[in-house]
Amino acid sequence: MIHEKYEELLGKQEELIGRKNVVDSSFYNGIYERYENPVLTREHVPIHWRFDLNKETNPFFLERLGVNASFNPGAIYYDGKYYLVVRMEGVDRKSIFALAKSDNGIDQFRFIDYPLVWEDIDKEETNIYDMRLVKHEDGWIYGIYCSEKKDPQVEAFDTSSAVAQAGLVRTKDMQTWERLPNLSTPSPQQRNVVLHPEFVDGKYAFYTRPQDGFISTGSGGGIAFGLVGDIENPVITEERVIHGRKYHTVYEAKNGQGPAPIKTDKGWIHIAHGVRNTAAGLRYVLYTFATSLEEPAKVIAQPGGHFLAPYGEERVGDVSNVVFCNGVIVNDRNDVFIYYASSDTRIHVVTTTIERLVDYTFETPEDASRSLLSAKQRKELIQRNQKLLNL
Repeated sequence: MIHEKYEELLGKQEELIGRKNVVDSSFYNGIYERYENPVLTREHVPIHWRFDLNKETNPFFLERLGVNASFNPGAIYYDGKYYLVVRMEGVDRKSIFALAKSDNGIDQFRFIDYPLVWEDIDKEETNIYDMRLVKHEDGWIYGIYCSEKKDPQVEAFDTSSAVAQAGLVRTKDMQTWERLPNLSTPSPQQRNVVLHPEFVDGKYAFYTRPQDGFISTGSGGGIAFGLVGDIENPVITEERVIHGRKYHTVYEAKNGQGPAPIKTDKGWIHIAHGVRNTAAGLRYVLYTFATSLEEPAKVIAQPGGHFLAPYGEERVGDVSNVVFCNGVIVNDRNDVFIYYASSDTRIHVVTTTIERLVDYTFETPEDASRSLLSAKQRKELIQRNQKLLNL
């Protein structure tokens, strides 16, 4: 017998899922549209994924497998639909991957099927999260995610030190997933790894982030580039940093590749995250840069400042003052959907176009590097506008 409480909760959830998401008219920067509501939250997770519906075994209708947050999704446009591989974090702190689908990419996302599972080839792997989805020219859809385990080199009492590496899976139908070996690199820690969608010199190309520690960059850091000859035995022997950290910028403390870069006529546009220290802790924002079509490891444009930062209620959550993106979709009309999580809690989308994204990335001035130069940069803009306004 199904508990009578189920229908009540289901009705409320259907209202939430069916809610139309409209552009936030209070915000304008010309670069993208923000929307009033998140596209996915913990409240969107199906009730039968969290509760035992049987009244006999769950007479008080208690939540048995609670969900803490839904965030940091990989994204792909597949078979005319918008798919997210969501990082769904249980109340046990373990993250799992769950598939959600929408017809229009901005609302009415529904979790579908079951949480994703594949062959368990690494028994030490404890936590998995932040998958990037890449449709590669070899015909496969790849998922690259962070595979985390306890650091085997530390003392037994140290229960917080961890080792992160890049896990690899692939699929052709978004249902059956094949587990490949972890990516091997010279770095002791590896997160925010992304596969380039095309071959480079006949090889698989990866954007990596070499780090000395799980949290601290140490002498490492920055977005690096490396090549792999055999994806079924993925080994990078040399990582070269192509976009590093820089003092007094939005990527001063850390930076990393977000989703796979977007191919345009002018170059590959990258959406990355930048981290800086503040009195309130680390602040994560998004920024963009571009690399050459002929040489994807060569930076050719880098607008100054952040592209997107936490806004309004987005600033508050499990890890506040954070936005993070590892999923972007370009549909068959060249509309761009950038999925991002706010404060490790919920998922949002902004929309733009290839044309606007190119204009922003290539025409926005670079960071002037010093305050007085920034003031001069802004003064020149004001003076040009004053002439137009006849002031």
